[in-house]
Amino acid sequence: MKRMYYIFTPGKLKRKENTVFYVPFKNVEPQDDENLQNEVLLSVDSDMAESLPTNKIVLPVQDIDSFYIMTEASFNTKFLDFCSANKIPIHFFNYYGFYSGTYYPKEYLLSGSLLVNQVKHYSSISKRLEIARKFIEGAAFNLSKNLKYYNTRNKDLQAQIDTMEGLAMDIPSATSIEQLMGIEGNIRKVYYTGFEEILGKEFELISRKYNPPSNPLNALISFSNMMVYTTVLSEIYRTQLNPTISFLHEPGDRRFSLALDIAEIFKPLFADRLIFKMINNRQIQTKDFESRLNGYYLKDTARKAFVQEYDEKLKTTIKHRKLQKEISYRRIIRLECYKLIKHLIGDTEYEPFKIWW
Repeated sequence: MKRMYYIFTPGKLKRKENTVFYVPFKNVEPQDDENLQNEVLLSVDSDMAESLPTNKIVLPVQDIDSFYIMTEASFNTKFLDFCSANKIPIHFFNYYGFYSGTYYPKEYLLSGSLLVNQVKHYSSISKRLEIARKFIEGAAFNLSKNLKYYNTRNKDLQAQIDTMEGLAMDIPSATSIEQLMGIEGNIRKVYYTGFEEILGKEFELISRKYNPPSNPLNALISFSNMMVYTTVLSEIYRTQLNPTISFLHEPGDRRFSLALDIAEIFKPLFADRLIFKMINNRQIQTKDFESRLNGYYLKDTARKAFVQEYDEKLKTTIKHRKLQKEISYRRIIRLECYKLIKHLIGDTEYEPFKIWW
């Protein structure tokens, strides 16, 4: 499977013929070691005061799945042309770690018949509700699964589990998207009350606020959720699904709402579990956040640490109980897209991913 490349380090992404390489620099850009002119695709400028290697890093084009530009950067249309030609999505995050947007190259796996079916399932309230219920059902199950894990490890979370499971019983009878979103919101509110029991008072959440994040834990949740969202979007790009036609979240302008739908299922596994692990192992502490502009932000070093762990988690393999073979966590997302496609074309009824271990 191709790799996701995260660019934090000041430097320049260059291309020479069919080779792409990243040239990190410290204060002064090193001179090219060859006489041939290299084509600069992207320039990342930063005042980061850390020791950086000066050796160029070769990025095999065939190995690049997507780019994550994790800091301020400037680029030209050649960079976009290069990514379009090689079918590489680019996800942009700003200086504070907020997701800025995605460059989504022209789709190359087109299917008119699937698009028609996707629209039909959105247009029919019964068909749309059927899929939206599944998304919430999967998300609620996985959220509850997280709490159950800690409930068996000397954390008292039974009250939250019982309440969440009680709320989830209303999912099958929901008659509107608004009602479903309300159930999902109430389940998450209860779920977040369990964070203090898992993480301790140092990372008290109080309430979920993200514009701007009102405390360190809100900042970390927002950042991790955006990582999941962009990963899902990259996986949708590798399928024939249209990312703008969704079923739970309302489609709108300038957003890939289907990625929001599918990300709901995976945030408990990829975002929340990593948050629990890194805070409880003190890989991320309150000192890793700073307060600016009435909000809290994850420092650059902590963002790097989180992204490194996140990438490792996506590479983790597990034996798929149905396929009976080892697959990566990231592959599970692609399989979820395929399951949705089968549902849309009338092949197999969609069943959401539920953590089985």
